Amino acid sequence: MTINPNKAILFSKKSSLKSSNNVDNVLSKLKKLQGEHSIAVGLSGGVDSSLTAALLVKAGWRVEGLTLWLMSGKGSCCTDGLVDAAGICEQLGIPHHVVDARENFQKEIIETLVRGYQEGITPSPCSKCNRFVKFTPMLDWTEKNLGFNRIATGHYARIRHLKEDLEGNSNLNGLAKRHQLLRGRDQNKDQSYFLYDLSQDILGKVVFPLGELKKSDTREEAYRFNLRTAKKPESQDLCLVEHHGSMKAFLNNYIAPRKGEIVLKSGEKLGEHDGIEHFTIGQRKGLGIAWAEPLHVIGIESSTNRVIVAPRSQATQNKCIVGSINWVSIEPITQTTEIEVQLRYRSNPVIATLTPLKPLEKDIQSNRPYRCHLNFQSEQFSITPGQAAVFYKGEVLLGGGIIEANET
Repeated sequence: MTINPNKAILFSKKSSLKSSNNVDNVLSKLKKLQGEHSIAVGLSGGVDSSLTAALLVKAGWRVEGLTLWLMSGKGSCCTDGLVDAAGICEQLGIPHHVVDARENFQKEIIETLVRGYQEGITPSPCSKCNRFVKFTPMLDWTEKNLGFNRIATGHYARIRHLKEDLEGNSNLNGLAKRHQLLRGRDQNKDQSYFLYDLSQDILGKVVFPLGELKKSDTREEAYRFNLRTAKKPESQDLCLVEHHGSMKAFLNNYIAPRKGEIVLKSGEKLGEHDGIEHFTIGQRKGLGIAWAEPLHVIGIESSTNRVIVAPRSQATQNKCIVGSINWVSIEPITQTTEIEVQLRYRSNPVIATLTPLKPLEKDIQSNRPYRCHLNFQSEQFSITPGQAAVFYKGEVLLGGGIIEANET
């Protein structure tokens, strides 16, 4: 779709809001960013990606919108998102492109997710989706079809590039030689956790305009721009949950019910379940069993089709193994090192000792040879195989991988 730029509606004439200093700072940085100022913006139809495009237009960049069609049906990644993304491009006076990514999404995300749940783990699809469905394909399509070598998204994260001030961190294992992924300024919205799997090539070509902003800045500026998505509520669920109504409904489309036992660590049977895929480590509600005290899931065995439960006091560990590690802002760690680890998106980082492990044959074949053992300073609740463990040093995201096993 081609739009006449002269018809762009960038601001509401009635708005009395003024840009915050944070927004002015973002615009200044965008104007000064080195390299060609032509870019494709990944538009989901939400307020964050909408403002990302608007800020780049305001900063004088040549901007085109790009929306990946991931699923058919309702939801932010489906018809609703496509309509709103197209409307934002019309409002801003920029072209809009829709790329059919449903086959790739099915292969990389849905099939992987289903296989993981069948094996008794709780997969973390967002990080994988970002690298293999969104960022890499978007950049490839943009370079091939538009001739641009930059993309932007509405993520709340930041990048410090090779030649920028390293603030005394240049001695940290090759940090000075790499693009660094940083936390977003808004601690309550920081999304760097989901971006740990991005490559150096992507980090060198992606722009995160919202990384310096708070969510409140984004809403206010969206109103100032009179964007049609300014009042659109933020999606709270995984796109598959939003699309199917619940994760259980999604999984029931792909996995047939298979009854099994719910047992204590001792092996005592407490009840039955209709599929291990409906449970996750740490889960307390919805177990369908009664006991003298609340019980949590501490183990899921695909080989025996059993769900193991225990009181919370028995649901903690201080060790785990992490594989498929992508070292982002530093060269791979090769010796035992103390590190900050974030085990869940909304959790605070905790201190652990990281010890590198030799790669398994499957890791070498998949070109993901980096593994490690983590020993935490304190007991951690519900360390969940399949989820991401992400490593930080302050605001710098060093790397991350997938929890392969929790150890008691």
